[in-house]
Amino acid sequence: MIDLVPASEEEAAVLIRAYADQGRPLAICGGHTRSGFGNAVQADDRLRSTGLSGIVAYNPGEMVMTARAGTPLAEVEAALVENGQMLAFEPMDYRALMGTSGEPTIGGVFAANISGPRRFVAGAARDSLLGIRFVNGKGEIIKAGGRVMKNVTGLDLVKLLAGSHGTLGFLTEVTFRVPPRPKAEETIIISGLNDAEAANAMAAAMALPVEVSGAAHLPLTVTWKFLAGKLPEGEATALRIEGLPGSVESRAAKLLSAMAPFGHAARLDQTASRQLWQEIRDVAPYADGTQRPVWRVSVAPSIGHQLVAALRLEAGVDAFYDWQGGLVWMRMEAGPEADLVRRFVKALGGGHATLIRASAEARATVPSFHPEEEAVALLSQRVKQSFDPAGIFNPGKMAGY
Repeated sequence: MIDLVPASEEEAAVLIRAYADQGRPLAICGGHTRSGFGNAVQADDRLRSTGLSGIVAYNPGEMVMTARAGTPLAEVEAALVENGQMLAFEPMDYRALMGTSGEPTIGGVFAANISGPRRFVAGAARDSLLGIRFVNGKGEIIKAGGRVMKNVTGLDLVKLLAGSHGTLGFLTEVTFRVPPRPKAEETIIISGLNDAEAANAMAAAMALPVEVSGAAHLPLTVTWKFLAGKLPEGEATALRIEGLPGSVESRAAKLLSAMAPFGHAARLDQTASRQLWQEIRDVAPYADGTQRPVWRVSVAPSIGHQLVAALRLEAGVDAFYDWQGGLVWMRMEAGPEADLVRRFVKALGGGHATLIRASAEARATVPSFHPEEEAVALLSQRVKQSFDPAGIFNPGKMAGY
């Protein structure tokens, strides 16, 4: 496969027009750190955003940054850390899970709408996105949104491109919110709860006025893979508190007291807390160097443990929970069992089951993305036709970012 790395937005537009005129497909990607996710694209050439790099505008007082799409995520985060700010949606690093290398890009983060543990209170990546520049499948350069938070011009277009996985356009520039970074954090660990008990404990914690910013449950099969095996003994239900030091201390104490009826509770200091949530974010237990299928399933928080319990009766499955139980990371011991997984998701009230990792053979036959309802699928087709009439961008909705 040939890598095409344009050095400017105009050069990218010329390339795309040429490929559209010839009806030749293009694989769209950034750092290519999610290689292996999605279904195979029949394309000989790959258009990469890594030549479009650099922070364009950043005034910490405005809490807004503009960066070219190929800017390494590490460069963006270093600038934010220096100024006490952050990406609120806590984007996951897929490299260990997928066994890839390279550098994640800020454009790739938004193109794939990547979000981590704070997503259930802070929103997804797309919720922080204010403006974009991109090239559509006709080779036209388009700008939507802006740098001012209350400027909603083109907002729907901005949201539409976020999470489109390069199927609608080639992102060249993104503008996004960067709120203050919490000065302190602690995590309360409740030990010994089964999956159902943990769901109840997390729901109770979220109902308290203590502003929990992370809620995850780690069954016994995975607890030893976190913090180098130094979590308290037994299953671990983790609840994070962030903010100013005095406030964190006070709220953590209230949370610790409120959780006492559920089981033994302990506190992790800031260093251990930050490491734990990074490992949860990056799905550390399943970064095992294999191609065993890994699912990312989004359901109602009260449903996650029921889904896993039902699947365990039919297939070999390991799992842990984020987003108060609403995000289930599952590793299958054999095949993907896609029909079984998606049938149970539907039976339990609906959700989205995305096959993140699998062998090339499995990805050739199993749709990675959750099937859309007929009306939604028809709308998606019309949107795709409007943005990319020649159908050259990422055929098959492969996620190359």
